[in-house]
Amino acid sequence: MSDARPPRESATVLLLRDGAAGLEVFMVRRHLASDFVGGAYVFPGGAVDPEDESPELVCRLGADDAASWGERLRLAPARAAAHVVAALRETFEEAGVLLARTSAGTRVSTGGDDRARWEDLRASLLAGRLSWQALVAAEGLTFTTEQVAYFAHWITPLGTPKRFSTRFFLAEAPPDQEPLADNREVEAGVWLRPEEALEARRTGRMTVILPTARSLEALLPCRTAAEAMAQARGRRVEPILPRIVMRDGEPVALLPGDPGYDEAAEAPLPAFDPSRM
Repeated sequence: MSDARPPRESATVLLLRDGAAGLEVFMVRRHLASDFVGGAYVFPGGAVDPEDESPELVCRLGADDAASWGERLRLAPARAAAHVVAALRETFEEAGVLLARTSAGTRVSTGGDDRARWEDLRASLLAGRLSWQALVAAEGLTFTTEQVAYFAHWITPLGTPKRFSTRFFLAEAPPDQEPLADNREVEAGVWLRPEEALEARRTGRMTVILPTARSLEALLPCRTAAEAMAQARGRRVEPILPRIVMRDGEPVALLPGDPGYDEAAEAPLPAFDPSRM
């Protein structure tokens, strides 16, 4: 039985683009050696760091200030803003995409003549030679949060060795920035249509955990990135805490509203591998 320690706050981003055959989302594979869902295909993301809540970063959220994010995430404004800052930081760290404007008001481009410089800055950030706050300040950046929408909130069930309370965001990928996995925590970055990723999960060609799969399912009705963003902005996000029960020796995830969900709160907590959700 696992203890009931609180989950760690984290943020993840579904980068979207309009592909030739429809809406696509950028996914990365966690390294097999990762101590949490190693080998699974996920969206870029990670834990909210204390630095993400610094006033120097929160004030760079652009038109969507901390108060407005607080209303959407139903958190204290500074804490909500920290989740958005973390989402943008992780998008740059793990995917190399920077959703920001320069001090001159132009959108950042990490390609073309500036590619080498941004690759060096990203490498310094990943190696710990440069902090996120220092990078943002030195470049005079303001985050383009109008490209970001709050999408979902999943809490890792009890019974897992690591637990997270993860806010999911959608973001439109800038056309002049090509995502590239960092090859540290994640690898094998790939653009996929949601139905492609779900079919790969069904046939066992990709490991895709439940929150990721449900997020992909929510995108199925959307034909374009703009349509997905509009849908997300119009929805009320409720936290989802799966509860795990063992059936025939296999862990089964129950979601709010499923038969047996309420009763599962009283059941002993089975230890299980979250990649089997």
